Amino acid sequence: MKLIKTLALLLATATTWAQSLSVEDIVNRANLTAYYQGKDGRAQVHMLITDSQGRQRERRFTILRRDQADTDNLEGNAYKSDQQMYVHFQRPADVNKMSFLVWKHLQEDDDRWLYLPALDLVKRIAAADKRTSFVGSDYYYEDVSGRAIDADHHELIDTTDDYYILKNTPKDPASVEFSHYIVHVHKGTFIPVQTEYFDNNGEKYRIAKAHKVEKVGSYPTVIQASMQDLRSGSTTVMSYTQVNYNINLPDEIFSERFLRRAPIKYLR
Repeated sequence: MKLIKTLALLLATATTWAQSLSVEDIVNRANLTAYYQGKDGRAQVHMLITDSQGRQRERRFTILRRDQADTDNLEGNAYKSDQQMYVHFQRPADVNKMSFLVWKHLQEDDDRWLYLPALDLVKRIAAADKRTSFVGSDYYYEDVSGRAIDADHHELIDTTDDYYILKNTPKDPASVEFSHYIVHVHKGTFIPVQTEYFDNNGEKYRIAKAHKVEKVGSYPTVIQASMQDLRSGSTTVMSYTQVNYNINLPDEIFSERFLRRAPIKYLR
C-alpha cells in the first residue's frame, strides 16, 4: 500500500512506548496531528466533487487557521484550545469571494458564519447545521473544522502492525446522524488514515481517507484526502498545496469584518 510506505518513510522510528499508549493518548495525538499542528497555518486547496454519473465540479480556496494555545505540547493537553479558521473561495465564479469563518470552542457549540458576496450577506450557520454539506461537497462543515473529541466516547477495538483502530460513539446521539464511526490511526505519525461512518442500522454510509502524506517542516501533513458518500455515489477529493505552519497570523483577521473584506496579504 503506497500510503503506508510513505508514512513509514516519514517516520521510520516507530517507538516502543507507543505500544502502551492509552485510548485518550491516541485520540489526543490524532486530533493534534489532524487539526492543531503548529500555532497557525495556511494551505491552498483544490476541491473536486464527482457525482455518481461522473459529472464534476471544482472549488478553489485558501484555508487559514489559528490556535489560541501557543504550544503543541501534549502534556496536560496543553495543545488543545479554542481555534479560529477562515476559508476564502476564489473559484469558480459563482463562489468567488465567498468566505467561511469558524470560532471553534472546547466548552460550547462552535460559532460559524458564511459570507455570500452576491447578496452581501453574512449568514450565521446554526449549530444544528454542522452535519450538513460544506459548499455542496461530500464534506460536512464539522469535517472541515474538526469534531470536538470530548463529544464522543472512544474505544480501542483493535491494533495492527501499522494502525490503532478506534470506535467512537457520540455522547449525544440525537445531535448527529451516525451511530458511531471507526478510525484507523497510523501508529507512527498519528494521522487518521481512514474514517468510516455507520448509521443507526449499522450500515456504513460515508468513508473519509487520507491518500497522500508529506512532511512539511517537522509536521507530517495530509496533502490529498477524500470523502465518499456511499448512498449517493458521490466523492469529493481535496488536494492541498503551499502548506505552511507558524506564519504568525493576526487574531483580527478571524472576524466578521474580514468576511466582507478578505485579508489578501495573508491569503497568498
